[in-house]
Amino acid sequence: MAFTLMFGAFIGLFGETALNMALTNIMADFSINSATAQWLTTGYLLTLGILVPVSSLLIRWFTTKQLLVASLAFSIAGSLLAGLAPSFAVLFIGRVVQAIGTGILLPLMMNVILLIFPIHKRGAVMGVMGLVITTAPAIGPALSGLIVDTLGWSYIFWVSLLFYLGLIVFGLKQIDNVSQITKPTIDVISIVLSTVGFGGVIYSLSTMAEKSLTSAYVYLPLVVGFVSLLLFAVRQFKMKQPMINLRVFKYPMFTLGIVLLFIGMFLILSTAILLPLYMRTSLLVSAAVAGLVLLPGSALNALLSPVIGMLSDRFGVKTILPIGFLLTASSSVLFIIIISAETPIWQVVIAFLIFFVGIAMIIMPAQTNGLNELPRELYADGSAVTNTLQQIAGATGTALAITFMIHGENLFLEASPSASSVDVIAEGTKYAFYFIAGFAITGFIASLFVKRVRV
Repeated sequence: MAFTLMFGAFIGLFGETALNMALTNIMADFSINSATAQWLTTGYLLTLGILVPVSSLLIRWFTTKQLLVASLAFSIAGSLLAGLAPSFAVLFIGRVVQAIGTGILLPLMMNVILLIFPIHKRGAVMGVMGLVITTAPAIGPALSGLIVDTLGWSYIFWVSLLFYLGLIVFGLKQIDNVSQITKPTIDVISIVLSTVGFGGVIYSLSTMAEKSLTSAYVYLPLVVGFVSLLLFAVRQFKMKQPMINLRVFKYPMFTLGIVLLFIGMFLILSTAILLPLYMRTSLLVSAAVAGLVLLPGSALNALLSPVIGMLSDRFGVKTILPIGFLLTASSSVLFIIIISAETPIWQVVIAFLIFFVGIAMIIMPAQTNGLNELPRELYADGSAVTNTLQQIAGATGTALAITFMIHGENLFLEASPSASSVDVIAEGTKYAFYFIAGFAITGFIASLFVKRVRV
């Protein structure tokens, strides 16, 4: 049962970053720039972030099997639409529909796993789930690079479709209904406020890539988004049956765990969009080669995630988390030093390896330690908050990475108007890594305040 849910989540999360390696091809096919193309990733993540809070309600309205069927139906419809897309608009809509399927599945997976496994096995199981949550978006560019070069970018969706159909045939019979159906009241106002809030903030961050901070296209959505999120939070505390019980933030280690998890997902998704663009357009390597460059780091992360889960059970997270952030910060600084239009591929491989060793030591330890502090009745709410902010972190990371990159390119062009395009892109990527390093250092400082939660 856990395998079926994790495999479905793996395919959906693979879709988060799978198109990153194909963005240059899509930009050429549909005559769009990188700021527009990044919406294929940002829109996917934003849809997840908006839908996951609603999914915490759906878990209490529908059975486990009903939700899995709905999730797979949306995922299949989205894959079909995107695979056949004749225009960028249709491709974007297909991505959003696909994201709805993943948005239903993620909270379902976490809630079911918390219910069916005893506490003393939870660290190891969450470590395996860490393999899904971190490896799927990390391995996306590596696998899709091979697909893009051999078959074409649309086949990314056909491959996903085959796996979804396989899950319907072989996976559904493994699922039992374990969630408790209470059918709480659905508050439409809360849904609207959370949608406008997250949507406004991410739209504003994405628009910064092409507009100035003083533009109404940037500051108006930002203000509306923050006000909506504030009203959403106030409303949740006043409701008897909130859409998401924000009282989970009264538990300090859960709150700190969420902050560290947010930074970790920001680091993963910002790097996952920057490096493929840099390698394809500055180092001028093929999609397959660029994918293979990222593969060792992704593979090492996959191997380490379960091990880190067991080490967390034995030694606690207080030691593991700071080391993880120290490694990601070191890797980001290394990228700043090495990135240029002539960087040897082996240097990118080594920096990426160090980066993902650090990531393996961040995501699941931070999440498990935080969730362990919550009482059983808040598991669903904790899962909803965790999954929501993970996707919002990814959308924020993707949007800001492209914004910083374009800003860095513009600054370099002002200083060197005659510079070649490969040098411009390399300098823009290097500029973005200054901010990524800053986030990693912030995470390291915050991780020093973690205390182990003993259940």
